[in-house]
Amino acid sequence: MAESETHVVTGAFGYTGKYIAARLLERGITVRTLTNSGHRENPFGARVQVFPFNFDNPDALVESLRGATVLYNTYWVRFNYGSDFGHATAVANTLKLFDAAKKAGVARIVHTSITNPSETSHLEYFSGKARLERALGEIGMSYAILRPAVIFGDEDILVNNIAWILRRLPIFGVFGDGQYKLQPIFVEDFAQLAVAQGAARANVTIDAIGPETFTYRALVERLGEIIGARRPIISVPPIVGYWTGALISKLMGDVTITRDEIQGLMENLLCTESPPAGTTKLTDWARAHANTLGKHYANELARRRDRTQAYDKL
Repeated sequence: MAESETHVVTGAFGYTGKYIAARLLERGITVRTLTNSGHRENPFGARVQVFPFNFDNPDALVESLRGATVLYNTYWVRFNYGSDFGHATAVANTLKLFDAAKKAGVARIVHTSITNPSETSHLEYFSGKARLERALGEIGMSYAILRPAVIFGDEDILVNNIAWILRRLPIFGVFGDGQYKLQPIFVEDFAQLAVAQGAARANVTIDAIGPETFTYRALVERLGEIIGARRPIISVPPIVGYWTGALISKLMGDVTITRDEIQGLMENLLCTESPPAGTTKLTDWARAHANTLGKHYANELARRRDRTQAYDKL
């Protein structure tokens, strides 16, 4: 990886993109970002060049990628929100991004997917990710596909909000028996893996999972123990868990959990048999952040409104 290279990171002011951009800058790489959040606080200052996504302007999208060696794509949406902001739109926009990268002469794409994608899945998140993996394999470019299950870190939503609920409610309900599994990876480990793959050229697909495997019930138990908020954990029917989440969502002005997310968890789609790609243990990280983890609710819709408003201004 030459210092004279230019790499493009989608969402460098967001979650995973921020950590990827930081590692690239440490290596002396010139970094651009494509973002819907041009007005957000820029932790990198003038060191990162900022361009809008321009999904509705293919020529401008190509020009924003021209001269780049690697594209790190973290662009996606967590759930469907309105008619113009959902998985179908994310798939269509990502296909435009791949096409623009090829036309711009980008040498390699490092793409963030999900564990266990399948085009036949009844869950749009997993079928959409599978569609994009197939498209990337067919486009004729060098690529690395990274498949994380859950990414934890300071800006994480899932782990933080589990801790938030534990701090505030006398009991914690898990969907069904809670024995379905997760393999969280630390965001810094994920960024390190992404940058390493940016320097490679072989076509690879990697399950980007961490060194610990938890059942969902065990994850809740460990987090409660670590933050000093042990609670009785009860099994509830998935529909009861969903409506409890919907009540919290209404109170917080957010979408705390979706039916698809519950189904994905319970179908063990966030767990694989692959060796770990990261080394940082969630339990170690949680202990180091025990005083702050879950103190404040992480609001996905607030972040999304922020990004959408930014896009309108670009």
